[in-house]
Amino acid sequence: MKNRWLIALSAVGIHISIGSVYAWSNFTNPLKQLFGWSDQEVALTFSIAILFLGLSAAFLGHFVEKHGPRKSGLLAAIFFGLGVTGSGLAVALGSKYLLYLFYGVLGGIGLGVGYIAPVSTLVKWFPDRRGLATGLAIMGFGFAAAIASPVMNSLIASVGVQNTFFILGITYFVIMTLSSLYLEKPPEGWLPEGFQEKVKAGKAKPSLDLAQLTANEAIKTRRFWYLWFMLFINVTCGIAVLAVAKPLAVESIGISQTAAAALVGAIGVFNGLGRIGWASASDYIGRPNTYTTFFVLQILIFFLLPNVSIKWLFVVMLTIVYTCYGGGFACIPAYIGDLFGTKQLGAIHGYILTAWAAAGLVGPMFAAYIKDTTGSYEGSLAFFGGLFVIAFIISLLVRIDIRRLRAQHEQIAYVSAAKES
Repeated sequence: MKNRWLIALSAVGIHISIGSVYAWSNFTNPLKQLFGWSDQEVALTFSIAILFLGLSAAFLGHFVEKHGPRKSGLLAAIFFGLGVTGSGLAVALGSKYLLYLFYGVLGGIGLGVGYIAPVSTLVKWFPDRRGLATGLAIMGFGFAAAIASPVMNSLIASVGVQNTFFILGITYFVIMTLSSLYLEKPPEGWLPEGFQEKVKAGKAKPSLDLAQLTANEAIKTRRFWYLWFMLFINVTCGIAVLAVAKPLAVESIGISQTAAAALVGAIGVFNGLGRIGWASASDYIGRPNTYTTFFVLQILIFFLLPNVSIKWLFVVMLTIVYTCYGGGFACIPAYIGDLFGTKQLGAIHGYILTAWAAAGLVGPMFAAYIKDTTGSYEGSLAFFGGLFVIAFIISLLVRIDIRRLRAQHEQIAYVSAAKES
């Protein structure tokens, strides 16, 4: 029998590797200096990667369910390893189109499959702590940039951009392959040792799934689209502020460029902490309450932020936004399990992640548009605050579906008990 904590560690290994995509900006200046490419041309590589993350997660979710986490993880290792290593070849040939193909398309496919492959397995290994389990893996994705950035900078300075891609590609392939080989689904009906006894003694609650739906059945329900729009709004606003955090801090509270850069680094840490913190909390307060809390906090912050001139308060508010941003990613797999069961959780998660791909395109573009038309980022903050009001309403609507499903479960249980008696 596999150790479930080593399964979780394997999931972290995959997510720490693919999460390095968030450190892409380390390559911006070196590539511009080498080839004279514009910021937009270099940034397009990242945008393509995030787009294909969402698309591959959606289209290959069924592959993950059919072939299991080990084969899916190995597929992700091949695509992501080839994507990063091939980027070195693109640099050697000086071709931005090859870079888009390798890092953007192939690397993006590896990102999408690698992101969802271990998550549905973790939910099954941790029926007692779904939020904690998925939070651990997705925390790895959040912290990856903080780990990868100094390594990338050091390698670029010592061996050049081309060799940095070669070294990273091979390293990520090895880490992801070794991690994938340990992944495995638990046996049917498996429960952690002593968990059944705790449930009987009233010391623990089992995860009660409200349904067991396939991915194609799930997307026909209202609650699927409630989750999709909640994630879309949370990510759109989060990515938009992440994209402009440095100039926003300089413009709003007048801190120095150096201090603003340090703030961006701190935001990354809180993004990771939010993933494990909120996901763990959701096991106790419930996923519906967790998401409602995200939106209440961010409604207040986004409407107040343009009027804040106290530096420490501005920083605190921004870090809270990023714990909610990270927490939204980490809690969604457990929420899917609660509402749709674990039958095809990976495929449903893949469909939901199309919200991330859409948000990655919409958020930064809208924040830049507001800045260009009004001369300030403050207008976009008020708009995003309005979006969070919509998300808050959706978080209440999903509870209606949950109450209805619970009532159906109770009725079925009552009828079954009556027949037995």
